[in-house]
Amino acid sequence: MAKLYAGLKVFNLMVLLKGVILVSGHQFHTRQQLMYAAENRALQGLAYATRTVRSRVICARECSMDERCKSFNFNDCSKLCELNLATRREHPEDFNATQGSVYFDADGDTPLYSLTDSSMNRYRSCKMLLDAGYRSSGIYTIYPERFVGCSLRVYCDMETDGGGWIVFQRRQDGSVDFYRNWAEYQSGFGDLSGEFWLGNDNLVSLTSDDSRGAWELRVDLEDWEGNTAWAKFADFQISPGEYNLNIGQYDANSTTGDSLGHHGGFPFSTKNRDNDAGERNCAQSFHGAWWFKNCLVSNLNGRYYPDEHAAGDRWGVYWRSWKRDFYSLKACQMKIRVMGP
Repeated sequence: MAKLYAGLKVFNLMVLLKGVILVSGHQFHTRQQLMYAAENRALQGLAYATRTVRSRVICARECSMDERCKSFNFNDCSKLCELNLATRREHPEDFNATQGSVYFDADGDTPLYSLTDSSMNRYRSCKMLLDAGYRSSGIYTIYPERFVGCSLRVYCDMETDGGGWIVFQRRQDGSVDFYRNWAEYQSGFGDLSGEFWLGNDNLVSLTSDDSRGAWELRVDLEDWEGNTAWAKFADFQISPGEYNLNIGQYDANSTTGDSLGHHGGFPFSTKNRDNDAGERNCAQSFHGAWWFKNCLVSNLNGRYYPDEHAAGDRWGVYWRSWKRDFYSLKACQMKIRVMGP
């Protein structure tokens, strides 16, 4: 058995929980059986329950208390515990490399499938993926420098304006409610394949990575007649704390007009955290969350309406310099990319 663990990192932590002996890192004694770990692996698409817990130990306990659980994944970065109905031996096609995740089941051969960090490609951005030959837009896993070994799932736009963009906001059909509180905008919400906000904490970590250089912002808009327009800004960064919007020069070749410069330097506001410069809560008044001043000339996180006139005022998905007041847009995306070659 010692050979099975050759080269694997060993943790010297043992915990006793209600008669269940757990050895953090490699072995768990649950329901009278040992469970073995495969590092940087996950069985995907077979979880019947997910929950956020503090450690592998607690995730193992959750599995041990449920007769349906045949294996589990635990992500050291997100602290997500996934209880699975099957094992990697039953579904080898779904047993994939996943940075920061550890997979457990009762098969003694499982540790042989562990992967070291150095054996995995660690692309830090969509631009790096593009340069490595990935040309299709879609959901990817990246490993930004400031995430300290942890991963982030993002939607990469590999086609627009040369590609390599990390999309951090998308509106397209009103399927996701964007009238959210501070904590929800902080962590992110929605579906990367549909409507979503990537999360303000993630934006801070991404744009504060000095080793990657400056970031540019692109905003893509679509109206209800099928017309599209775009705007680009240099030196995009979100500051920690109140998530102030920092943007540089507006690209004069842009076609939307600049409705974001007015908001530059201002902190983020939500319905339950009023950081704007006015007397009223702009986030509540305009049913959104944005870098409000007093109050706005844009609000791409506003209420989604089924056509351009339904809003009746500026409470919609709004970009004044392109469509003026009282027009709520059909679709929009906000995306960032490292500037330069």
